[in-house]
Amino acid sequence: MEERKKICGYYDYTVILTYIGIFIGFTGIVFIMEGKYREASICLMISGMCDMFDGTVASTKQRNRREKRFGIQIDSLSDLICFGVLPALFVYSISGKNYMAFFVSGFYVLSALIRLAYFNVMEEERQEIEGGKRTWYLGLPVTAAAIFIPACYVIQSELDCTAVMQIALIMMAVAFVLPFKIKKPYMAGKIGILFTGIIEFAILLLGLGLDV
Repeated sequence: MEERKKICGYYDYTVILTYIGIFIGFTGIVFIMEGKYREASICLMISGMCDMFDGTVASTKQRNRREKRFGIQIDSLSDLICFGVLPALFVYSISGKNYMAFFVSGFYVLSALIRLAYFNVMEEERQEIEGGKRTWYLGLPVTAAAIFIPACYVIQSELDCTAVMQIALIMMAVAFVLPFKIKKPYMAGKIGILFTGIIEFAILLLGLGLDV
């Protein structure tokens, strides 16, 4: 049955972090276009932080079936922008916009898109059968880019070798679609990821050895 709404979509607090993450991700893309790679890296990490906790926020409210399905879709669409398109453009731009960087970045975006679309299908089926929270991921989550890309940016700046980021992009792209299981991080895991992110964030803010 068609739901009568004054405006399409949902706008309660359960999706606010996802919407903020999308906006921050778009801001990062604009920074890349302006050649501000350090700022783009910071935007990528902030988007990752938003994604890390949006599911926790959403779980605090009892949602109907349509709201849950909307949450799955909007989260993956956000992930494609923030952790698919943004990192791909980052590497393409910082590598001098050459043909190799173009194909590597394109392969990365395609892999991220396939993974996210497949995840949506499998997650909707899982929720209909099992319900509850997911305890593992199949393949590397695309949100891993929020940690790996800034780290590779720091490394490539120190080594003055853009091939580092292209290699990292290829490895992540392959890992997105390989069917290996990764246990979903809970509080301890999230604290570890957050601590790593804080260290990277501090390095990026200080701009040590970075092209700014």
